[in-house]
Amino acid sequence: MPPSPRSDASAAAAARAAPIPDGVLLVDKPAGPSSHGIVAAIRRAVGKGTKVGHAGTLDPFASGLMLVLIGRGTRASQFLLGLDKRYETLAQLGALSTTGDPEGEITVTGRIPASPLRLPVGEVRQTPPAYSAIKIDGERAYKRARRGEQVEVPERTITVHEFTELERDEASDRVRLALHCSSGTYVRSLVADLDDGYCLELRRTGIGPFTIDDAQPLDAFDSVASVTDAIVPLDRALGFLTTIRLGPDLADDARCGRRMPADAMPGGVPPQDEPLLLVDEAGVIAVGRSDGARVATVVGFRA
Repeated sequence: MPPSPRSDASAAAAARAAPIPDGVLLVDKPAGPSSHGIVAAIRRAVGKGTKVGHAGTLDPFASGLMLVLIGRGTRASQFLLGLDKRYETLAQLGALSTTGDPEGEITVTGRIPASPLRLPVGEVRQTPPAYSAIKIDGERAYKRARRGEQVEVPERTITVHEFTELERDEASDRVRLALHCSSGTYVRSLVADLDDGYCLELRRTGIGPFTIDDAQPLDAFDSVASVTDAIVPLDRALGFLTTIRLGPDLADDARCGRRMPADAMPGGVPPQDEPLLLVDEAGVIAVGRSDGARVATVVGFRA
């Protein structure tokens, strides 16, 4: 017999009542919505009472991997934000955009970089675009730029690990590039510095150990169950950190935020000034840090 409407309603109510696990959701963001819009959509799916955040924005015109943080997973943002990023971009050569993307005012310059492109690798001094989320005197740079203000964004050093030309269409003066870079890199600025170019398309394909192949499209997350089934638990999401498995006494210290002797750690004194994933048989307790003598909890996940 088919299930009755009452049994369907009971199952739905039970799904809503069940606690949503803490962790990270791998979302394949479509081009168009803002990162805030992606978080809002997931928040609607899980309902009130569950914290939702993210570990790094994507421009509205860009698509690709976003790490959406669920529950106590929101406390892990500082350890995920600094991970390296991987991108693919389709660049239009011989033109500039005021925003570095298709949404800005386009100026055709006719200056076409020679082939093959000279792509920077290593430490690079970069000036982020005026249309960026960087704060200038407490306000986002893009808000000032939209008001027509002159925005001076401080130069920064970023690292380009790999920058590859995948294909080039001489007829349209378009080139597809792949990039592996440090956190905080603006691909729009790298492309503009090619003299001349701007990003037609931008897709993030990886963040640290996470890849777009493991992500699901936004429209797959339309219910509590669909989100719950896809969450990467904290022990796996933070598995790139040095992991220390604690016995009962040290686990209790970590849960309560008490400083622990570094030489009491299983495996010996851990590396200094490096995030340490503290776990026990029940899962992740906290992320700690050692000063060589003591291990202190930085972020707790149990309380």
